[in-house]
Amino acid sequence: MRKRSVTVRVARWSALHPWRAIIGWLVFVALCLGGGIAAGMNSATTEDFRVGEAGRAEALASEGGVQLRPTEQVLIRAASGRPAPLDEAKAEAAVRDVTARMKALPEVASVAAPVRSADGRVLRIQVELHGSEQDGKENVVPLRAQTEKAAKVHPELVIEETGDASVSKGVNDQRGEDLAFSEAITLPITLITLAVVFGSVVMVGVPLLLAITSIMATMGLAMLASHLLPDTGVGMSMILLIGMAVGVDYTLFYLKREREERARAGGKLTSAALVEAAAATAGRAIVVSGLAVIVSTTALFLARDVIFDSLATGTILVVAVAVVSSVTVLPALLVALGRRTDRRAARRLAKGKPVRTYGEKGPGRVWHALLTPARRRPALTLCLSVLVMLGLALPALTMNLKNPARDSFSREIPAMKGYDRLLDAFPELRIRHLVVVRADASQAAEVRRALTALDRAAQADPLFSHPSGSPLLRSSEDQRTTTLELNAPHPTYSKKAEDSLAHLRDTYLPATVGKLPGVETAVTGEVPRGTDYVAHQNEKLPLVLGFLLLMTFAMTVYAFRSVVLGLLGVGLNLLSAASALGLLVLVFQGTWAEGPLSFVSLGGISSRVPLFLFVILFGLSMDYQVFVVSRIREAALNGVPTRQAVLDGIASSAKVVTSAALVMVTVFASFVMLHILEMKQMGFVLAAAVLLDAFVIRVMILPAALLLLGRATWWPSRAVRRAEARAADPYVRPSDGVSGGWAE
Repeated sequence: MRKRSVTVRVARWSALHPWRAIIGWLVFVALCLGGGIAAGMNSATTEDFRVGEAGRAEALASEGGVQLRPTEQVLIRAASGRPAPLDEAKAEAAVRDVTARMKALPEVASVAAPVRSADGRVLRIQVELHGSEQDGKENVVPLRAQTEKAAKVHPELVIEETGDASVSKGVNDQRGEDLAFSEAITLPITLITLAVVFGSVVMVGVPLLLAITSIMATMGLAMLASHLLPDTGVGMSMILLIGMAVGVDYTLFYLKREREERARAGGKLTSAALVEAAAATAGRAIVVSGLAVIVSTTALFLARDVIFDSLATGTILVVAVAVVSSVTVLPALLVALGRRTDRRAARRLAKGKPVRTYGEKGPGRVWHALLTPARRRPALTLCLSVLVMLGLALPALTMNLKNPARDSFSREIPAMKGYDRLLDAFPELRIRHLVVVRADASQAAEVRRALTALDRAAQADPLFSHPSGSPLLRSSEDQRTTTLELNAPHPTYSKKAEDSLAHLRDTYLPATVGKLPGVETAVTGEVPRGTDYVAHQNEKLPLVLGFLLLMTFAMTVYAFRSVVLGLLGVGLNLLSAASALGLLVLVFQGTWAEGPLSFVSLGGISSRVPLFLFVILFGLSMDYQVFVVSRIREAALNGVPTRQAVLDGIASSAKVVTSAALVMVTVFASFVMLHILEMKQMGFVLAAAVLLDAFVIRVMILPAALLLLGRATWWPSRAVRRAEARAADPYVRPSDGVSGGWAE
């Protein structure tokens, strides 16, 4: 007699003590959430985001106290609906009022004299805040309040505020509204999908209850984890995105198997026995699948990036909690519901009323039709399907990676509307490059002369702005660090913006300051950060992808004891990821979809999206891989010929895989309707990848490949061959065979 696995033993205890398990789970959720709230969220600081030369420049400038600080711009213009000249007296009074209000705030470091636009219709007052750029979105709140008060005092003028801090605050607020909107879309569609699958309101509530409580527990754990790995603000979004998807998926897999066991038993087994039987198969599949997601997601840590650290932490935690809920409290819930159903059936029998026995429905005509090509012509189906997927992947060859900047944010944010008006009046403020020079104090005069020469060279370059006045030079108190600020009038993600940085780094710096002995130079700003970030991602991509491929292969071999399946799984994942990336480039890199999807194209793809797609998709696709192939292997280990096992396994899992895919696609697709471009791209590419994986890979390519491979599918394992031999020998009892699971 085989020893029961930990999964089965836990499920058995939960089934025998359902209310203890349920109460214990609720206590666990409450402790996690309460502990997280008590500890608070530890947010990432400016230092955590530093990458490449731009990060080095920021560190040098910060050490000298001459770093870029959060800067707000207060705009004053006529209140007329069309551009009109300012009333000088009223404008001067407003300037005095705004200046006095800002200087009185402790968050304000300095207030500059007003500057008039070239057409004379707009005045701007530059306000510099204390603290880092990360602190700006919190420190800006009192400034905006004073700006609003000043606007009420001067109703004949339009007084508005914009700047990096205002935009960051607006983006954070919009992200919160977007997530609420996403939840409002996701929950009803998930309910409908689950109702169609189970035909029971009570059963619909089980997946949602576990998904929501898992997300709540994970949010608390994420707050605790943030004290080890700082949170960047995207971790909670990822917990919601992945938590709802895998939470419902894992529960679906378990419920599907429990109902099959119930139908097979025909009322002869107790609810506890049915749950234990489901745990022996679906429970193990969930554990292996969750472990695969967790292992593959750890690849994100190799990127050495605080944002990916945050994404990985949220994903790993929510998947781990979802797995725990599926193998602990879910059996208890199923037993409690099963006993309720049994009592109702007993009462009906006592009254002489008939009791409807449950019978698991087959996959239906639609799925038989979808599987027909692979069943009848596997070679042709495989070739055509792969060619279609490769065709979808072709646009990915032209992918242009970009770092989304302020220009790409939604114009529904009030600060972004002010930002556009600021740039219309003062186009030279669109880009700020900060040149940072570290040298001995004795070289301070030479450094300033060299930077002045650099400024003159830049002013003669059409890629830069040409403001009048002396160079924007600042020196630290110890005279060791000096900065020069240069401006350019181009969109931050444009080719001209990148060219201005290249001219500065590769031509002007080496020809001026770079000639001084013992001098350290670096350039930072929004464009340098984006450029260096993309370069950093490109450098780490081979390492992350290599680790990911290795782990996917290893987990598949571990799960099924098959090198062939390991290689096949890696190949199929690469195919679905490449096809999804091709669709992403087709939709988002051009401009044709801007209107329908409400975005402004960067002319490229966010640099974080491809790496994120590979990691998350490789993990999530293991859900389908493990669930489908485990059904096939289980049948094969019971002596069913490989061909029939493939067809039966895929057909029997078709309904639940489709349902799980629809839930995932709903969750991911809801992010396409959000305002943040990067989240749109992430939602779109994951939704596309899951659709392709569920309806092309698992229905066309996988069954066709397995049918062509036949018994070679399981190489080097001989368990299937032995099972077929036992099935062919009438003198060998069926109980001598292997009934399933992962062991040989």
